[in-house]
Amino acid sequence: MTGTRDGERDGVGRRETEAEREPEAGRETEAERAPGPESAPEATAPEVVARINATHFPVTVLGPGRRLGIWFQGCPLACAGCMSRHTWDPEGGREVTVGQLLRLWRRALAAGAEGLTVSGGEPLTQPAALAALLAGAARERAEAPADLLVYTGYTEGELAADPARRAAVRHADALITGRYVAARPTDLAWRGSANQRLLPRTPLGTARYAPHLARPVAGRTLQAAPRDDDAFALIGVPRPGQLAALEAQLRAAGTALTHTSWCAE
Repeated sequence: MTGTRDGERDGVGRRETEAEREPEAGRETEAERAPGPESAPEATAPEVVARINATHFPVTVLGPGRRLGIWFQGCPLACAGCMSRHTWDPEGGREVTVGQLLRLWRRALAAGAEGLTVSGGEPLTQPAALAALLAGAARERAEAPADLLVYTGYTEGELAADPARRAAVRHADALITGRYVAARPTDLAWRGSANQRLLPRTPLGTARYAPHLARPVAGRTLQAAPRDDDAFALIGVPRPGQLAALEAQLRAAGTALTHTSWCAE
């Protein structure tokens, strides 16, 4: 079995059937390809291309409520101890259009999504695609209280100094900023190290995230998601030692993980 992990950051979920599984971005049904009124909001940037690693719904461990998760591919920051090494290669993953991602977002909203979490990789290595995605996601939610959260390894100062990065996160309701520093563990919700900051940016972001600024993590911090017949992803922000303990438990049960994304090859 291959172990992979997506995100910055219990138990093994059951494998969904084809009918239950969220279709991967880039695989459109005939109904999605057919023209219709729902395609109008994408008119400004439907063909902007993003290189992504994965999508998943529902995500329940990277922000409040049930969320759509989108992981961008490519990261030049390469933080030591990162558990998403498979998202570093800028040539990895797959290309999709922002229009395809927005179709996933619409379906997630219809299924009761309470937010969108964008992570990676480093989303700000693709600022034009991130800007188009967040602008479209903000339009699509209409009046629904579904927030837009972005994880980035860049600091506030680095964002402020770069016009393209500033523009890319214009529609984000909240950011989690800063490199992952393995030597600075934290128990703060949704953050991997003590230097990382949770920054509400809009009234909705403040309403959703202000109660969590200093909240220690509670409950489960990881969820499992199938990728293919031999692989799964762990989504979330593991606590120190949690992944090693999981591997030990699986070995004791007769299952060995190979090609784990949190270990250098």
